Amino acid sequence: MNKLLCLLLLVPVLATAAPPLGERLYATCSACHGTNGKPVGNALPKLAGQRKEALIASMRAFRDGTRPATIMHQISKGYPDQYVEQMAAWLAMQKP
Repeated sequence: MNKLLCLLLLVPVLATAAPPLGERLYATCSACHGTNGKPVGNALPKLAGQRKEALIASMRAFRDGTRPATIMHQISKGYPDQYVEQMAAWLAMQKP
């Protein structure tokens, strides 16, 4: 196949960027917290649009056991600070 034709066929693939790391990490949270941080109903708070610092503080408090929770104590232990910061930054950019 012509090299130029091969390159032209690859351009759309190369131009497609992977979702941000924060978005990819958050995907595991969406079952409970909803797509883009907007859960269905009022059982859980909306995470979308919250301040990054507040989200980070909440996750650290869950992980440390200083904030009451049912399951977040266990889940939060699986995320190092760098992942928490990436998810918080992504959630903070979402429309509330």
